[in-house]
Amino acid sequence: MKVVERYIMRRALAVFLAALIWTLAIVWTTQVLARIDLVTDNGQSVLTFFEVAALILPSIIPTVVPFALVVAVAQTLSVMNTDSELAVINAAGASRWTIVRPILLLALAASVFSFAVDNGVDPYARQKNRELVASSRADLLSLIIQEGTFRKIDDGLFLQVGERLPDNRLGGIFVADSREEGANLIYYAKTGSIVERGGEKVLMMNDGVIHRKTLSGDLSVIRFTSYAFDLSAFMSAANDITLLPKDRTTPYLLNPSPNDKVFQRSPGRYKAELDQRFSEWSYSLVFALIALAVAGDARSHREARIHPLITAIAIALFVRWLGFFAAGKADKIPQYAYMVYGVPIAASAIAIWFIVSNRTMELPVAWADWVTNIAGRVSDGWTAIKLRFAGRASGQGVS
Repeated sequence: MKVVERYIMRRALAVFLAALIWTLAIVWTTQVLARIDLVTDNGQSVLTFFEVAALILPSIIPTVVPFALVVAVAQTLSVMNTDSELAVINAAGASRWTIVRPILLLALAASVFSFAVDNGVDPYARQKNRELVASSRADLLSLIIQEGTFRKIDDGLFLQVGERLPDNRLGGIFVADSREEGANLIYYAKTGSIVERGGEKVLMMNDGVIHRKTLSGDLSVIRFTSYAFDLSAFMSAANDITLLPKDRTTPYLLNPSPNDKVFQRSPGRYKAELDQRFSEWSYSLVFALIALAVAGDARSHREARIHPLITAIAIALFVRWLGFFAAGKADKIPQYAYMVYGVPIAASAIAIWFIVSNRTMELPVAWADWVTNIAGRVSDGWTAIKLRFAGRASGQGVS
């Protein structure tokens, strides 16, 4: 690799890593906040929460990497063009391949990384994530540890504990059970505890009453000294983990079990998931080619209607949207599987044509004018806000 190529590679790699870290941090934060109920509702420790949060990363990496790459390539080449570095490279007699080759090598490395994460790491991370969530929901001791709060144990079954007593005893137990058709049961006990009998969890309640009310309005009250409330059905349901196609490994998707209930109901979802995994890695190459077609030539910025970085991101977003749209339809309409592979192939072919023919890929004039107008309004609004605050600050200083 030539000195110039190593220089371009080094600059693009630095911007790529910076963009990847910040983009991952933003997307990861939004995904983590959606799972904060693991701590608030199930009473799990912060360590379990961060373990679940860490397992989210492999699922967002294949989506984020191509966008970080298009930002890195477009920004690097745009800055080099502004500093007249691209013009100097061209004037020195270097071919356009001098600029294209380090970018494609970086894109190829990003594609291999995305493919490895998508097909190797992500399925195992998803399975581990489901196991952690299921175990947290099945942990009844942590579920009821918060005093004075209603907890939903199952559909139609709610439990509240007034206080925790020494020796793992519970005080002020209230249970509302509407799972039985045609009757509502309410249990109240002064004390109780969770014990294990024959390998099954049982809520043993002491000194309490049972209110049974039917739909006709009949009410019966039963007083008891001790009563065992069976929780084994809930425990087995909580421990039962259903794995979706996204949670399965690639070898399993290639040869799914005939006894798989999800596969029996929707076999097309497995094929669609395979198509998405085998095509998603290519978007790093596609976006790199788009960035090269947009900002890979030496030119005056007066020729561009909008900044090359904005153009590259806009085109990349449109291409990725087409890919997501096709993948979302492929499980029900098999013909969309051709579009899953066709979108990156067509986008790459168009970008390569622009690069080979020494043309610059730009947004349509109408789109460019619309983006320019929006950017101008935002800039004018921001300028007005700054002037208003500056005026207030000067007024306060005079007084």
